[in-house]
Amino acid sequence: MSVPIPLSRRLPAEFLGTFWLVFGGCGSAVLAAAFPELGIGFAGVALAFGLTVLTMAYAIGHISGCHLNPAVSVGLFVAKRFPMSDLPGYIAAQVLGAVAGAGVLFLIASGKAGFDVSGGFASNGFGAHSPGGYSLEACLTAEVVLTFFFLMTILGATDRRAPQGFAPIAIGLGLTLIHLIGIPVTNLSVNPARSTGPALFVGGWAIEQLWLFWAAPLVGALLAGLAYPVMARESEPDAARVATASR
Repeated sequence: MSVPIPLSRRLPAEFLGTFWLVFGGCGSAVLAAAFPELGIGFAGVALAFGLTVLTMAYAIGHISGCHLNPAVSVGLFVAKRFPMSDLPGYIAAQVLGAVAGAGVLFLIASGKAGFDVSGGFASNGFGAHSPGGYSLEACLTAEVVLTFFFLMTILGATDRRAPQGFAPIAIGLGLTLIHLIGIPVTNLSVNPARSTGPALFVGGWAIEQLWLFWAAPLVGALLAGLAYPVMARESEPDAARVATASR
């Protein structure tokens, strides 16, 4: 039987993993998305976010579970896959990692003449601050639905009955897909920590709108945490068939 990894080692893993998610994902948006002639665009940013999770899932999944997202931790708790006692520490490590990742990204980005965080710095927003000008209602719906399906993917891919060893690929590709859908709507969050890091550097409107990018992902995660165990529950064997088979 394997010895449980202490929280004191899991929290640094969550910090580093969330740092990588924000630095890699938001960094691709800030530094590479619109680079003259060679910009990676929405598709490249979506893939970058997916790759951060895929790489960290293999790097630290066996240490901390590689949540990297308060909504994921909450969804796993609701689904009875994660203890309540570890939730505050995980969320704190994730938020701090996201802020540190955004801080290093800011340091690099500000080394270019003319850089200005008023361009958004990969922050999430609605209304006038939505990339496509989507309303509050549309952005709220998108964040709830996309977080729900992201958590359903995580819960299904990590189910003990699922094919083993492939969960990071499914989860990374799932995050890529929901970014392809959601970047034009909100710049896509589905992750309160990811939203908090850049927002602290942008300030103003990004802080004012941050509530949505905590509330909507947490609601979507909670719904998935309730729905998946019901949908995936193993049926009780039929007593008559068991008795017949045992003869």
